Amino acid sequence: MAFVLKAFAWIFWKSRNIVRSFRIPDVDLPLSFLDFSLTQVRVQAWKEVSGKDMKYVNLDVAKEYDLLVQLIKDEKPDSIVHFAEQRAAPYSMKTSKTKRYTVDNNVSGSNNLCCAVIDSEIDSHIVHLGTMGVYGYGTSGGEIPEGYIDVTLPGGREANILHPAYPGSVYHATKCLDALLFQFYQKNDNLRVTDLHQGIVWGTNTPQTIKDERLVNRFDYDGDYGTVLNRFLMQGAMGVPLTVYGTGGQTRGFIHITDTARCIEIAINNPPETGERVEIFNQIAETRRVRDVAKLVADQTGVEVNLLPNPRQEASENELDVSNRKFCSLGLDPITLDAALFDEVTEVVNKYKHRCDPTKILPASFWNKKRAEECASLDPNSVKIKVEA
Repeated sequence: MAFVLKAFAWIFWKSRNIVRSFRIPDVDLPLSFLDFSLTQVRVQAWKEVSGKDMKYVNLDVAKEYDLLVQLIKDEKPDSIVHFAEQRAAPYSMKTSKTKRYTVDNNVSGSNNLCCAVIDSEIDSHIVHLGTMGVYGYGTSGGEIPEGYIDVTLPGGREANILHPAYPGSVYHATKCLDALLFQFYQKNDNLRVTDLHQGIVWGTNTPQTIKDERLVNRFDYDGDYGTVLNRFLMQGAMGVPLTVYGTGGQTRGFIHITDTARCIEIAINNPPETGERVEIFNQIAETRRVRDVAKLVADQTGVEVNLLPNPRQEASENELDVSNRKFCSLGLDPITLDAALFDEVTEVVNKYKHRCDPTKILPASFWNKKRAEECASLDPNSVKIKVEA
């Protein structure tokens, strides 16, 4: 049996040790195309399509520690999937308030979870959704290994250490801090932890959520929460020029939402033994340059590509070579970017495009004052949706 801690401290679980994609609405994320059902409705829908009961509890993992400990004692889960974090890099850079909130919520939640597992005296395996961004997005000069890297120390001593952190936002910094907390609690208290360094998610449905419209996943299209490929697909379907930041030379890792769910299942079913170091998987299917992804979408939809000033403080061009051999060796057959697979997303976009607010498409969070100044000419009211004749 496993349960899942979802963003902004939603909790649900089901009576199997396999957790598949079943996303819960985030309380501070208003911009989704989709008619997102209330949690209780989604739980009922899952029971109707699967015949399985899913219990739901609403508590704040970052604040309601005693309730979290008691919940773990009562349910005795084999695995806990930790999604209970503010999940957007741009949102984390928006203001001093969102920076502080992201650190308070994410780091406190992860620390509370580790402490709660220890205090409950239940040997639960923690599966944490991290990010590829812990490695940074500079050019490393070689393949990024899965979590640990071989080094030669002074005097010729060889060692295998945690890969150096190089975060590019406050959000990414909290994931780096999470990783250090997991290293400590594994060493100090023998916690069993798997950290999933995930790439950029795209797509809207898994084989489970597509069974009932009430189970549909979020589809954020705005500059704060919309992931780059989903944003491009939405913009292409709406006839809006694609919003590529800078040169588009940023290389990123991508993964379809179905593979995200599959990777979580694999991680749950392959936990580290007590005393083993934190297990780390690179949870991606492939890497692509942003401008190449934009061209894929532009070629399919016929829209233009619009190079915007970059709101982020990052390298304009980078290479990214990433190992994902662990998941592949455990049975993952990754879904890669293919124009045919865009059809599913485009169908969803066309169905819900009446809900799009074009003033939310351009970036609204800037990494620093210089970036804000460079983007000052961007007018959110200038974005126009193509009206079909």
